[in-house]
Formats: sequence, structure tokens, C-alpha cells
Amino acid sequence: MEKLRVLLVCGSGASTGFMAKNIRKAASKRGIECSVVARSEAEVENYIHDVDYLMVGPHLKYLVAELKEKVAGTDIKVALMDQKYYSILDGDMALDHILSLE
Repeated sequence: MEKLRVLLVCGSGASTGFMAKNIRKAASKRGIECSVVARSEAEVENYIHDVDYLMVGPHLKYLVAELKEKVAGTDIKVALMDQKYYSILDGDMALDHILSLE
């Protein structure tokens, strides 16, 4: 498996910063090479072309369709993070979600 390149998007990037750290830990435990960055929705344009997965915070559900349009014609997968794992910052569950997008 090649390196996972993931961008987490939320309002300010704060809560997703913790989530990114937890996903990196989970990936490391599984021996998966993974780059995860967390950014605010305003910064998406600057990072979108350097990732394979774009995970959106549950509170930004309204952005998903717009982001899917932006990446149309690319291999970038866009998904809404589930409140179940997002609310407890569960990196393992988030990583499972990312891997399920293959």
C-alpha cells in the first residue's frame, strides 16, 4: 500500500488537529505510512491537490457536495467524518473509514 495522504477539514482546524494526530498514531500502529493534515475550510484550496482523501468534519456536511465538485475528474475521495468517531476523536475508527473508501 502506498502512503495515505489525507486532509481533514473543519471550521478552524482545531478539533481536526487532534483527530489528525490520532489517525497518524493508529496508522503507525498498523504499519501504514500516512500523512494527515488538518486545515480550516478556508485553506482547502491550498492543500487539495496534494492529497488522496478529503475528510470533512460532521458539522460541515453542507460542504461535501461542493468539495466533490471541486475534485471531480481526480482520484481524490471525499467523505463526511462520522459523528460517532469524530466526537471522541477515535483515530482507529477514522482510519477504518478512510481505508473503506478505496
